[in-house]
Amino acid sequence: MHGPEMEYMKAAFDTNWMSTVGENINEAEKMACRKVGCAYAVALSAGTAALHMAVKLAGVRPGDKVFCSDMTFDATVNPVVYEGGVPVFIDTEYDTWNMDPAALEKAFEIYPDVKVVVIAHLYGTPGKIDELKAICDRHGAVVIEDAAESLGAVYRGKQTGTFGKYNCISFNGNKIITGSSGGMLLTDEKGAADKVRKWSTQSRENAPWYQHEELGYNYRMSNVIAGVVRGQFPYLEEHIAQKKAIYERYKEGFKDLPVKMNPYDGESSEPNFWLSCMLIKPEAMCRQVRGEQEALYITEPGKSCPTEILETLAKYNAEGRPIWKPMHMQPIYRMNGFVTREGNGRAVTNAYIEGGAEGKDGKPLDVGMDIFQRGLCLPSDNKMTAEKQEKVIEIVKGCFR
Repeated sequence: MHGPEMEYMKAAFDTNWMSTVGENINEAEKMACRKVGCAYAVALSAGTAALHMAVKLAGVRPGDKVFCSDMTFDATVNPVVYEGGVPVFIDTEYDTWNMDPAALEKAFEIYPDVKVVVIAHLYGTPGKIDELKAICDRHGAVVIEDAAESLGAVYRGKQTGTFGKYNCISFNGNKIITGSSGGMLLTDEKGAADKVRKWSTQSRENAPWYQHEELGYNYRMSNVIAGVVRGQFPYLEEHIAQKKAIYERYKEGFKDLPVKMNPYDGESSEPNFWLSCMLIKPEAMCRQVRGEQEALYITEPGKSCPTEILETLAKYNAEGRPIWKPMHMQPIYRMNGFVTREGNGRAVTNAYIEGGAEGKDGKPLDVGMDIFQRGLCLPSDNKMTAEKQEKVIEIVKGCFR
């Protein structure tokens, strides 16, 4: 927090505009449009609400299959199910940890009738948007862009949140800027924005009484929350710079360890560096087994694993996190379709579990599972001092001794 957030919240209080209308909402929407480069923004109660509205706009009906990023938080996927859709998960690629264009192409071969694709940008790093969009365009599929984690990230000179027909950002408490909660639906279509404004306020008709002709939702952002968002927007670039400095310090600090930082293509994109993550090289992994809620590992000299590192950090009151567990591994979605770059993902996942199935290029076929097994999210709070980060670096180094 910087100060203006409280001023705008107090203005909402002082003027008694505490509900889902007011100057803060109007200004926050305008600021989002100016920053991202879209025509319309609709402020909502959460990024998940924005994703739900996007799925509804895209016309998903009960039983419709929808292609979704596999390595993401389940909020990317759940709104598809809200509308009765059936998520089919597309495996990840190593270059950006995002949806694999080759797997998406293979998915359209298997499911040629799919007309909606939900693409997330993991940890603030843009995916291979040009390739993914070209495939979707060729198959006549609508793109919903989940830019909840990537506000401020740039791909080929354009902000994420502008590449889909319907796009979503989040102001959850842990995001690059926050409202404590909240999100927005971004689009260049006035009709779509107008529909979401109506749906998100219980679908009230333009009548002198409460008239309802279609299903509505209580999804509008409050003027108080919008005050926080309004106060945060001017500091977005400052937050990104702080996050990038954290990423670079980790990269330098770990240069002698058998690890890699979460990757990005510096020629085509500039992430917002929301979270700094690391991936342990296969040869440096000690033995680790994860169940549904617990993990076990065996320490080995010169090696480590995500569980050991996270448990060690926790002893020093430093919070790291596992990489998002891929959606195709989640119990709730374990029976859904899953497609890798070589086809039926369920078959290769079983082979991977049994003995490490590899593709023709020698890489694991189930990329998401591999990254989940070897990766972790490092402490990345932009309020963390350089001294505290150096301590984190030393703790991680100690796990490999």
